[in-house]
Amino acid sequence: MDAFEFNKFAMAALGTIFLIMGLSIVTEGLFHMELPKTPGYAIEVAEGGGGHEAKVDTGPAYEPISALLASADITAGQKTAKKCLACHDFAAGGKSKVGPPLYNVVNRALGSIDGFGYSSALKAASDGKSWDYEALNGFLWKPKKYMKGTAMGFAGLKKVGDRANIVAYLRSLADTPAPLPAE
Repeated sequence: MDAFEFNKFAMAALGTIFLIMGLSIVTEGLFHMELPKTPGYAIEVAEGGGGHEAKVDTGPAYEPISALLASADITAGQKTAKKCLACHDFAAGGKSKVGPPLYNVVNRALGSIDGFGYSSALKAASDGKSWDYEALNGFLWKPKKYMKGTAMGFAGLKKVGDRANIVAYLRSLADTPAPLPAE
């Protein structure tokens, strides 16, 4: 390869580099955008409601299970509860795993297993409350929606029958099962 051919390839390479750099400078000038001082969008809401009706909390978005508990299938609940075995122990005197043991959980005070590291959300919610039937129903429905900030990573059970069966199974895991709720 002689010097003339080398110069042609070198000029072609340099010309391509200058063309790309030039296009980069031109497009930056055309499409330049200033970054905001604080990221995000400011959402402004007019005072006084602006003619919009306030949403009324009509209660939970899940169905109650109290009517289903008397006829719930404990065996089906035990089958469905197999999902929970990776994190919870169901035996009497069971040990804490990722989650606390669930023996005698119905009507037990929230956050009451000594030595278990409960999430701050559950600690905050535990003031005098217990795992009654509706609390278990709501928590099994969607733990993260029922108790915002909980560490429980379970997605939840959509079917009300599945929740009733598991709660009936949990009720049976006690020396003296808790009385069924009055309908």
